[in-house]
Amino acid sequence: MCRTFRNCRALLLGLLVLPLIDGVARANEMEEALSLQPDLENGKRIYHTCAVCHRPEGWGTVDGYYPQIAGQRHKVLIKQLEDIRNRHRDNPTMYPFTLPNILGGAQDIADVTGYVEQLPMAPFNGVGPGNDLEHGRKIYQEHCVDCHGKEGEGDEQDAIPALRGQHFNYLLRQFEWIRLGKRRNADAKMVRQVRDFSVRDTRAVMDYVSRLRPPPERIAPRGWLNPDFPHYARPAEMEPLMEPPPGM
Repeated sequence: MCRTFRNCRALLLGLLVLPLIDGVARANEMEEALSLQPDLENGKRIYHTCAVCHRPEGWGTVDGYYPQIAGQRHKVLIKQLEDIRNRHRDNPTMYPFTLPNILGGAQDIADVTGYVEQLPMAPFNGVGPGNDLEHGRKIYQEHCVDCHGKEGEGDEQDAIPALRGQHFNYLLRQFEWIRLGKRRNADAKMVRQVRDFSVRDTRAVMDYVSRLRPPPERIAPRGWLNPDFPHYARPAEMEPLMEPPPGM
């Protein structure tokens, strides 16, 4: 315990200032990562750790436990890594892998996100039941298109995620967490906008979003496997990503 008022005041000021300094440091690291030219060879090396969950192709899993990250916008990938690393977004599974002793610093963040961004996306992704798409389309046009874009392309400058090609189950879970305030790094405007969505609204719009397709040049040809991982044993759960789901 501090012995004098002066010592107590100095300790209190230190406790107040440290979070501010830490916040500035986090912002500076993100800006630095964005300013650096990605070294894709180093990014490939770092991605070997990521591939265990996200798979070598970056396509995630149809059940939505892991998202498709291939082709995601560079600034979005950097921001999400930084937010998980600095505990602005709760992800206990991924958090240890974002720490500096594993992931590295700003250059390594730039490298691995640059590598992920250039990966071609899955030929097909997990979609919803397809039984309420018109309702989903109307909701998307009314509430989502201004930020996420007509085709779900997102926005690099404002770090708005691309939604096209993402798995329905992952979209559904993340949307519900945003609606409930559980995803702490979510845009405050979006949280307010979707707070009163019904179960029907949520499922319909996420089903619609899951069917937004990336442009053809961003999609891997059928049968493509990441040549940087020639000896990786692909699990059977990847097979649905190679063939169209029913109704598509």
